[in-house]
Order: sequence, then structure tokens, then C-alpha cells
Amino acid sequence: MLGLGTGLALIVAIGSQNAFVLRLGIDGRIGVVLPVVLVCAVSDALLITLGVLGIGAVVAALPALVTVVRVLGAGFLLVYGALAARRALRPAGEALSVGAGATVGRGAAIATAVVLTWLNPHVYLDTVLFLGSLANQYDGARWWWAAGAVSASFLWFFSLGFGARLLRPVFARPGAWRVLDGVIALVMLALGMRMLLSA
Repeated sequence: MLGLGTGLALIVAIGSQNAFVLRLGIDGRIGVVLPVVLVCAVSDALLITLGVLGIGAVVAALPALVTVVRVLGAGFLLVYGALAARRALRPAGEALSVGAGATVGRGAAIATAVVLTWLNPHVYLDTVLFLGSLANQYDGARWWWAAGAVSASFLWFFSLGFGARLLRPVFARPGAWRVLDGVIALVMLALGMRMLLSA
């Protein structure tokens, strides 16, 4: 249970990955949402496992690699934030309703989820280094602790991806999409700038 609680505490905070899954979940196309939440949750599971296996020491020993990932991730977040800002500034009637042309295809959604996950240096700090080192403090129970953290990731992403459709009545109004895209733009741009400045 401690692994579950710690995992949830780390991933529930609003970030680029969560904002992206939320937007897809509101759109509600299961053929897009399912593979995206699987990419996010399975990626977390893999990274947590690597942390428990001690790969965190390798990551910590390669600061140049972390810097490269940080710069690439920052660039992607800034571009994604600019695109969200452009969607938010469109006239109210233009492709903002649920299921309309503003949605992304499955391939693009999966690729975006992969980039938002694997080019985010914070995911390595949170999962590989932090969760991995916490799990290893539990000696014989470390895999049970890690299983709790992995379960938290699956629970969160599936709840976010498939629970977001409950917000569809709110997002039947184009103005609500503009507000959501504006918030996403602010989150992405702020995270991208912070990541770039810390490189």
C-alpha cells in the first residue's frame, strides 16, 4: 500500500503527460485512449523496474545524457504548448467540439505519449531514481513495494483516460475546449521553459 500511495503522489500532479491523456480522454475514442494509457502505464512500470534493479546509479553517472534528454524534452514541450495555444486562440466554432477535427489520430497520439514520457527527464528522477531507491529500502519486500507503485500508475492513467469522458457534457461547448487548451498550453510552455533553463 505504501508503494501505491507514493506512486500516486508522484504521478497525480498536473504535468504534460497527464494533460495530454486528459484531452484524449475527454474526446473519448477508445481506440486512441487505450494504447496511450498503456504506453504511459507500461513505461512507468518499466522505469520503476529498472530503478529497483539499480539502473538509477547508471543514470546518475551519466549527467550528459540527462542534459540531452532535458533539451530534447524541453523543445518538444515548447512546440506542443505552442500548438495548444494556437488551438485555444481559434474562433469558437472551428473544430473544437468532441470528436471534431481537432482530435489526433492513433499513431500521432501514441508517438506523442512516447515522447512526453521518455523525453521527460523528471520521469527518470521520479521513477528510476526516487521510486527505485525507495523500493530498495524494503529489502525482501522491494518487489511488493514496486508492484504497488506500478499499480498506482495503471490505476491513475486508466482512471484519467477513461474517466475524463464524464466531462464530455462540459466540453460540448467549444469555449470549454479553448479553456482546456489554454491551460494545457500554459502547463506545457511553463514545463518546457523550466526544463530548458535547468539544462
